Amino acid sequence: MAVTFTDLHTEAGLKALEAFLSGKTYISGNQITKDDVKVYAAVSGKPSADLYPNASKWYDCIASKLSPSFPGKATGVGISAQAPAAEVAPAKEAVREAAADEDDDDLDLFGDETEEEKKAAEEREQAKASAKKKESGKSSVLMDVKPWDDETDMKKLEEAVRSVELPGLLWGASKLVPVGYGIKKLTIMLTIVDDLVSVDSLIEERLTVEPINEYVQSCDIVAFNKI
Repeated sequence: MAVTFTDLHTEAGLKALEAFLSGKTYISGNQITKDDVKVYAAVSGKPSADLYPNASKWYDCIASKLSPSFPGKATGVGISAQAPAAEVAPAKEAVREAAADEDDDDLDLFGDETEEEKKAAEEREQAKASAKKKESGKSSVLMDVKPWDDETDMKKLEEAVRSVELPGLLWGASKLVPVGYGIKKLTIMLTIVDDLVSVDSLIEERLTVEPINEYVQSCDIVAFNKI
């Protein structure tokens, strides 16, 4: 049922508004609507906080929500302390008619949002989503790569190993370590994103199959540490 307020510029009108706003934050529902804007426009100024605490608090709330949509100071218009009745009545009637024409619409304080503001809002939402998403862990792996014999070209072996590229795989430092009978093994570091790379699959499906198995006989994990 619609609520009617009269003479909101008078003491009687403000008392009615004060009583209506008891226990409420807005005129209709739990968020600002055109009903609030309509009543706000009809009130001549901020009600006294001592005499009308509910109305005063409501007035401040609506003013704070409307101010960002109308930045700056009102320098292009002046308001007389006592306007002739013939001027006040048409003005108030115009406010009522303008608000009544859009009573069924939701109030959109940000209808003229710029592209920059939209982009900033989207970036904030993406940042929130990223913060909620659990970050994938990483691991540091030390691996021994063994050749077939002492005649294996270790330089080509390392090139073949490093040629493997996967999302979440980063090859690190390496060195050749003698194992006996003139044979050397390649000891190499790698960093992986746990959710993207499986070390077992890396060895079985990449490092010990053609064409890399021309140089690589086997691979062993020496150390595996979470970062």
